[in-house]
Amino acid sequence: MTTIIKQRLARRAAAVIALATVGACSQAGSLGNVLGSVLGGQSGGSQVSGTIQNVDTRNQQINLRQSNGQGVSLVFDQQTKVVYQNQSYGVTSLEYGDQVTARVQSGQNGSYYTDLVQVDQPVAGSGSGTSNAQVYTLQGSVRRIDSQNGLFEIVNNNTVLTVSMPYNPTRADQQKFQNLRIGDVTRFAGVYLNNSRVELRQFY
Repeated sequence: MTTIIKQRLARRAAAVIALATVGACSQAGSLGNVLGSVLGGQSGGSQVSGTIQNVDTRNQQINLRQSNGQGVSLVFDQQTKVVYQNQSYGVTSLEYGDQVTARVQSGQNGSYYTDLVQVDQPVAGSGSGTSNAQVYTLQGSVRRIDSQNGLFEIVNNNTVLTVSMPYNPTRADQQKFQNLRIGDVTRFAGVYLNNSRVELRQFY
């Protein structure tokens, strides 16, 4: 983990690219067939493995490429968890090249939804992925710390924000998180996941 942390500073999922979902599905006949082939024909199917291509936050889709080259798009929402080494993180922590296994359920209009993405192997090396989400500078007083789940809460302009650590923090950011105490005033860069939740990019 130490090596991965050193190698990954501020990189995130690749900028939004138009993954040809329709084309990928047409090659396999349907998304159901894609999943069926990956799962070895298990009835109903429950998981799919692949490599992260990008996370489309606007359309709330995680785009994977399987080992056979076929693309799969999975819908996510605020309840979707990313788990790495028994800790939960935001979906935007996923980065191009991460190898994952996602639990899938049938969604609406033939889509597939995932509520859990297990990171099997984080990408290592000098990738060039960048997040398509806008980064904000935030500051607030710490009012709660959840070390087990990599979260802390701050009061910012009379609003409570929950800040989640990425699963690939730098050593410096990890150290600052571990040193946080209730009442501390902290300043950092982050990306909004929703109106009350932010994912940390970097402590100042």
